[in-house]
Amino acid sequence: MTETLLAPLIVDLDGTLTLTDTLIESVITVCKRQPMAIFKLPIWLLKGRAAFKARVANTASLTVESLPYRSDLLEYLRAEKRRGRRLVLATAAHIDIADAVAQHLNLFDQVLGSDENLNLKGANKLEAIRQAVGSSFVYAGDSKADLPIWQAAQAAILVNTSKAVAKTVRQNTPVEQEFAAKTNQLRLWLRALRVHQWLKNLLIFVPLLTAFSFQDFDKLEAAILGFFAFSLAASATYMGNDLWDLDSDRNHPRKKFRPFASAELPILKGLAAACGLLALGLVVAFNVSQAFLGMLLLYLTITTTYTWLLKTYVLVDVMVLSLLYTLRIIAGSVAAAVNTSSWLLAFSVFIFFSLALVKRCSELVVLQQKGRDTTHGRDYRTADLVVLWPLGVSSALSAVVVFGLFISAAETQARYLNPQILWFVAIGLIYWLARLWIKTARGEMHDDPLVFAVRDNGSRITILLMLIAVLAAHFLHLE
Repeated sequence: MTETLLAPLIVDLDGTLTLTDTLIESVITVCKRQPMAIFKLPIWLLKGRAAFKARVANTASLTVESLPYRSDLLEYLRAEKRRGRRLVLATAAHIDIADAVAQHLNLFDQVLGSDENLNLKGANKLEAIRQAVGSSFVYAGDSKADLPIWQAAQAAILVNTSKAVAKTVRQNTPVEQEFAAKTNQLRLWLRALRVHQWLKNLLIFVPLLTAFSFQDFDKLEAAILGFFAFSLAASATYMGNDLWDLDSDRNHPRKKFRPFASAELPILKGLAAACGLLALGLVVAFNVSQAFLGMLLLYLTITTTYTWLLKTYVLVDVMVLSLLYTLRIIAGSVAAAVNTSSWLLAFSVFIFFSLALVKRCSELVVLQQKGRDTTHGRDYRTADLVVLWPLGVSSALSAVVVFGLFISAAETQARYLNPQILWFVAIGLIYWLARLWIKTARGEMHDDPLVFAVRDNGSRITILLMLIAVLAAHFLHLE
């Protein structure tokens, strides 16, 4: 082992030095900057993989500074560099990307990469390594494609390798160092699916609650199926949004830890999972009704437009988010075939607009605390808080006013045995919404206020008491 310690160390890029695949990220960047280029990609690929990589790299201009590098491997490489070891970056990625990475890290003595004529992978990479350093070298890689190089190396460094690949390497080559992959894949996938965000889709049950139709099993079954249809489709859009926003998420103080932004989950698996979930969600929605399927397709259209375009416009993004919340309520009405009052829709627009502004303000407060002025990928500045604060609070109070008018409406007086109890709900709304805004001002708000409400004891107790008051107003008769 000691004989190999100063042998030149050859380091792979994709999946090794960085956990992501720079070619796939470059393709995503091309599609974001030139949406029509998605139709050109197959034509570029017909010219060969090397030419394809060159064309994508030249078009994308990948931002290598924000790539998720493997920190423990970097520390090891820096230590070896201080010992006088020669470090070479050898990758199948295009040479422009490899050079940019090397310049950013300021660590490598030489860089080997693909060009428009040669795809530096497998046997081609091994030949390039031998020409650069000779036959005595140590190789750091991650995949099955690296097995021929490991077999020719004096020693191996295993990074994120599967058990099968690691076993094969150990049978033929001494292992100098190993950097294991994270094993809790289930937890990572649950985070990527954002199962906690399924709570938003409980709004589908709101029409059943306001109509007090939970005893109708057919309506309840339709609402439950609708809930899962929206949840599956929402998880697909969340993953699609995360894959689309890789660069901006990596510049966000919290979002950079998301599974795809941190490259803990591979991009291609994420795309496959998103497509599968979307298809399953559409099938479930069709089994509810064709009208409900139409609502889900409308939801997907709006969320896709939001991801690709609308989220970059100040205030437009929060307005769209509030409408998406309201759309869930309308979808619940369609699924269960119950009427939704105009009071409920007006209330939902105001309250969800306020909650959407809570989310934006909480992000700006965090940026302000870190000494930054602007968001990455959104048209918001910390100076906007002086406008967003009163706008969000006034929207919250408007929702309370609408609820107060609803209490006095004739339809409410006819539906509830004792509608005056609903004033306790109005008081609860004032307290809860004010609490959210105070927490936001203090920098204690989670990015999503609904997730915060689930975790916050004060919010949970307040919401429970409001639900009890609604049920009491409907069923309890007071002389």
